[in-house]
Amino acid sequence: MIRLGFLYTRVRVEEKLLLQEIEKRQNVEIVQICDDDTVYDIAKPPLDVDVVFERSVSYSRGLYISRIFEAHGIKVVNPSVIAERCGDKYITSQILVRAGIPSPRVLMAFSEESAMKAVEEMGYPCVLKPVVGSWGRLLARVDDRATAESFIEHKASLGVNHQVFYVQEYIEKPGRDIRAFVVGEEPIGAIYRTSPNWITNTARGGVATNCPITPEIGDLCRKVAKVIGGGMLAIDIFETPDGGFSVNEVNHTMEFRNSIATTGVNIPALMVDYVLAQAKS
Repeated sequence: MIRLGFLYTRVRVEEKLLLQEIEKRQNVEIVQICDDDTVYDIAKPPLDVDVVFERSVSYSRGLYISRIFEAHGIKVVNPSVIAERCGDKYITSQILVRAGIPSPRVLMAFSEESAMKAVEEMGYPCVLKPVVGSWGRLLARVDDRATAESFIEHKASLGVNHQVFYVQEYIEKPGRDIRAFVVGEEPIGAIYRTSPNWITNTARGGVATNCPITPEIGDLCRKVAKVIGGGMLAIDIFETPDGGFSVNEVNHTMEFRNSIATTGVNIPALMVDYVLAQAKS
């Protein structure tokens, strides 16, 4: 019997599908862990489970709760090291750059004055992003100096976390991007996310259609998964004007509700298979 701790913030469509899939499996007991409700004494093992399936909506909650379980020898999927590599955009970008994987140019700055210099050096348009965030929130496309000054002043007023300025090259996309799903370093499916808006996240209205995994996309996904450390990942890829690809971001608690029927792949089943395999390894 495998005791599987299922860590979540709220039960969204994805969590319902995953729980339904786990319930189909024999010799698996689900221990639900809501990250809103539990107090942890870091000196003691949190719960008697064999593995934790981390599905927290909050990056910081998932990261620290994962670390607490791992400190007592309990395996977490995805582990905290992968969560940190994906959840902090600077860390993701630095890993990709060091590995020679194509990705948008990034400049980092830590004051309003240096942020303005970074924007001017990058050129217009460019993109301002929070180093931690998801669903396309608090992204800003900067088209001119006046806009840059306004956005930078606004970000600086939001608090300490927003005084780290991540300035990214703007990639002219063909009205879409690609989200590829990887389990255990192997791509299992991909979608195009199409939108008239420059932000193509399905959470912001992007329309999902199937994207065939070409040899080029498959090879890129395997390279990214390897340098990130494996696990269950969603890799966001831009098609570049010269016909190449550029890796924008990597996600460690992927959403997939719009991608099961679109790709024809039972994504939650493959994720549960992977988690249970990790529990046995």
